[in-house]
Amino acid sequence: MVLVRSLLFQIYFALMSAAVNIIWLPSLLGPPRWALAGIEVWGRLTLWGLRVICGLSYEVRGREHLEAAPALYAGKHLAMWDTVALPLVLKHPALVLKRQLLSIPFYGWYARKAGMIAIDRDGHAHALRRMVADGKARLAEGRPIAIFPEGTRKKPGAPADYKPGAAALYSLLDVACVPFALNSGVYWTGALRKPGRIVIEFLPAIAPGLKRRDFMAELERRIEAATARLIAEAGER
Repeated sequence: MVLVRSLLFQIYFALMSAAVNIIWLPSLLGPPRWALAGIEVWGRLTLWGLRVICGLSYEVRGREHLEAAPALYAGKHLAMWDTVALPLVLKHPALVLKRQLLSIPFYGWYARKAGMIAIDRDGHAHALRRMVADGKARLAEGRPIAIFPEGTRKKPGAPADYKPGAAALYSLLDVACVPFALNSGVYWTGALRKPGRIVIEFLPAIAPGLKRRDFMAELERRIEAATARLIAEAGER
């Protein structure tokens, strides 16, 4: 049954995405908020399809830890669900993503127009400087920044491998960082969309001012502990 429902969702997702992408094309000629609105519509329809077709809902915990002022949000990336849901949970976040994604038709066009922050993984110091400059611009617009510190999707339980990008943004932008954890990879696995409830949990903020090494150690400790707890909780259901 899970396989059948997953296949039905994939069909729905493909048709819905094509329709939204085409209908929203004129937004590429307008201000970034138009493209952001299209991304939110696409996200809401995706989550609706997951709930209705696959029996997969979601829960947000720790909303009290969301910063009133624009801040940095950092967490695990376990499934595509994460990038679908974050623009609905945070207010117009600028997601840090790999530059290659901007070359994907439609997705890349909307991401570029919406002011997402693209980083060249092979660009080293220059790429970090560009990412920080783009981050400053997004914060000046009143938008939060969301980053996956490991730079790629990881399977639940995989060894942690945190990159320096989150620390660069934290120290050079001098903003609070709100870690978050989730268990999306338990339910969104390969081609399967399993029934259940994905949890995304925001943790207490890390105040600005820590040294980079201390910040990264604290960030990894909090994210990994909370992620392991949520994954274990999902396994008990």
